[in-house]
Amino acid sequence: MDLWPWLTAALLLLLLLVQLSRTARFYAKIGLYCVLCLSFSAVASIVCLLRHGGRTVDNMSIISWFVRSFKYVYGLRFEVRGQKKLEVDGPCVIISNHQSILDMMGLMEILPKRCVQIAKRELLFTGPVGLIMYLGGVYFINRQRARTAMTLMADLGDLMVKDNLKVWIYPEGTRNDNGDLLPFKKGAFYLAIQAQVPIIPVVYSSFSSFYNVKTKLFTSGIIRVQVLDAVPTRGLTEADVTQLVDTCYQSMRDTFLQISKMDQENSAIEETGVVPAQ
Repeated sequence: MDLWPWLTAALLLLLLLVQLSRTARFYAKIGLYCVLCLSFSAVASIVCLLRHGGRTVDNMSIISWFVRSFKYVYGLRFEVRGQKKLEVDGPCVIISNHQSILDMMGLMEILPKRCVQIAKRELLFTGPVGLIMYLGGVYFINRQRARTAMTLMADLGDLMVKDNLKVWIYPEGTRNDNGDLLPFKKGAFYLAIQAQVPIIPVVYSSFSSFYNVKTKLFTSGIIRVQVLDAVPTRGLTEADVTQLVDTCYQSMRDTFLQISKMDQENSAIEETGVVPAQ
């Protein structure tokens, strides 16, 4: 039996659904994103192994180059302010808000040199994606074992000073698309105080104007990125962690609401065609 007519008909039906159905377009784009992640990870892994021979933070520049191309596929544009604040000579802890699987594109768009990330251990077992994360020097934490995670963070504090590393952490601990920030977990702040290195907050505007899982929205859009001033930790102790968390949370939340409001207003103008009075 010849399968080609059936395959052709199925493909045409799929293309028709994508054109007519918002839900179909959403899942098609998510599926394409997963395919891009898997295929680019496989290719990037080969390049990293050929270039550097194994696991090293230097592979992050290669990974970043591949991931930055994703924005052209999805029609996304980044407007970044304060990026030079990330170009510090010494080690630091970088914290940012965490919204969706698309965050990887935002991270790689402004990733500074010698910067590694902390990720949940489960991601290590995601095939080519886990491999490229490992080769890029990502540190994997088993969140089910608090003692193991604390030991890794303590070791990482010593290593980041010794090897002059920047460490990127999502202090919310999980993806969040509710239009606000979740309370911060304290691990990143203990790490910064232990190593006596500054914290640099990075805020990404809400994706809701172009990406929304609940409404199955996935279109082109603008992501505004604001790098805030570094928060020093020299001289601070563990007794200062709560105040440090509150300071960073409030400044990041204020910035998030401000830059996200700009996108919501622009989206409303595009939908209604009405320009608000000045």
